[in-house]
Amino acid sequence: MSKRVTVTQESSTGRNQQFHDNYTKADMTRAEFVKEIQNGNYENYHIRDLNGIKTPVSNPDKSHNNNLG
Repeated sequence: MSKRVTVTQESSTGRNQQFHDNYTKADMTRAEFVKEIQNGNYENYHIRDLNGIKTPVSNPDKSHNNNLG
């Protein structure tokens, strides 16, 4: 099974900026992905506040299929 979401673009500092949902084929910005997670559409992901910026992260578990990167 492939990863649900992959990162398609990072900033020069390594912050994930663009995402692709491999199941629905949707492309999302970081802000759009954050909103989708907050709406409960991605149960294996949550939001962290990193340096004042809401950042999507995968829930910690043993699976590599939901890791971002």
